Amino acid sequence: MLPTDYQPERYHELLNEKVANVLTDFKALEAPEPQIFPSPTHSFRMRAEFRVWHDSDELNFVMFERERPREPIKISAFPFGSSRIQAVLEPLRILLKNNATLRTKLFQVEFLSTLSGECLVTLIYHQKLDEAWVLEARQVEEVLNITVVGRSRGQKLVASDDWVAETLQVDGQSFIYKQPEQAFIQPNAEVNQGMLSWACAQTQTKDQDLLELYCGIGNFTIPLSRHYRRVLATEVSKVAIRAAQENLVLNGIENVTFARLSAEEVTQALNSEREFRRLKSLEPPLNDYDLGAVFVDPPRAGLDEGTIKLCQRFNQILYISCNPLTLIDNIKNLSETHRIEALAFFDQFPYTHHLECGVSLIRRESNESTN
Repeated sequence: MLPTDYQPERYHELLNEKVANVLTDFKALEAPEPQIFPSPTHSFRMRAEFRVWHDSDELNFVMFERERPREPIKISAFPFGSSRIQAVLEPLRILLKNNATLRTKLFQVEFLSTLSGECLVTLIYHQKLDEAWVLEARQVEEVLNITVVGRSRGQKLVASDDWVAETLQVDGQSFIYKQPEQAFIQPNAEVNQGMLSWACAQTQTKDQDLLELYCGIGNFTIPLSRHYRRVLATEVSKVAIRAAQENLVLNGIENVTFARLSAEEVTQALNSEREFRRLKSLEPPLNDYDLGAVFVDPPRAGLDEGTIKLCQRFNQILYISCNPLTLIDNIKNLSETHRIEALAFFDQFPYTHHLECGVSLIRRESNESTN
C-alpha cells in the first residue's frame, strides 16, 4: 500500500465497489444483507514495514511497486499509518541516518503501534549485532519514547521490551492485550473492535462451550469468553500461545483453556484417532467439554477438507475470513449442513481490493433444503 494509493475523497466509493465485487456470490449462497464496518479514512494501520535504502550518506525508508520491483519509492509521509507511526517515522529515519552503529547493514524496519499510543520498532540487519548496538538502541528508545528490537539471521536483541500493550473497546468494555513483536496482530485496530463486537453479537447461548481454532494471541478469545460457559482455544505458535495465556491473566478471565494444536490435530483428538501429550494435563479433560459452537479465523487459504468436516459437527460456525474467495468455496461445502444466518464485511485494508468477511452459519433443520 503506497502513499499514491491514498484517496480519502473516494473512500466510500471504493468500499462500495469492493462489497459489490463479492456480494453477488454471497447472495447466491442465500446470505442475508451484510453489515458493513468501514475504516477510518486515514491513520488506520497499526503495523507497517519498509525497506531501508542506502545511497552514499543518505538513508531512506522505501517501498516498491510490484510492477517495478527495482525502483524504490521514498516514503516521506505515510497517511495510512497510525498517528504514532506517523509521528515516529521521520525522527527515527534521521536518528538512524546519523548513527553508524544502527545504520550499518540495516535493510528493513517494522513498526507495531497501538491505539493506546505505544510503538515498537524492529530493526533488521544483514550482520550480527552486539552490546554496542543495544546501547545505541536504548538511546533511540529514550529520545522517541518507543521500544526497539534488533534482528539478524538467528539473532534477536531486545533493548528493553519486545511487546506493546493495547486496549480495545468492545461493547463498552475494555480489554487489554499484550502484543508481541512478530506475532500476528490485526492491522486495523478500529475495524478490529468492530469485528469483535460483531462476533460477540452472533453468540447463541451461554450454556455451552466454544471451540476456537487459530486463536493467535486471544484477540477474539477474550471478549468471546464472556458469552460461553467455557472456551477451548487452539493455536500452533508458541509465541502466540504464551501471549494468549498472559492476556487471560491481564483480563481476569478464568473460563478459557489454550492448547497448542493445529486444526488437523484438533480433528484427530476429537475423533480419538491420536493421543496428544499436550492434552494430558488439559483441565477440564477434552471429553468433558460440551462444544456447541466453533469459531475459526484461518489463513488466506481457508479451511481444509478435514477442518470443514469438523466444523460441520457444530450447531453454529462463526467464521472470520481475510479471503472472500476461499470463504465462498468453504461455505459451498458447509452449506450441505448449515445456512448463513449473518454476514458482515470489515474494511481492514482501505484503498486495496482486500476485504475481511464474517459469517455466522447455523445448522439446518432436517426439513431444510440446500437448493
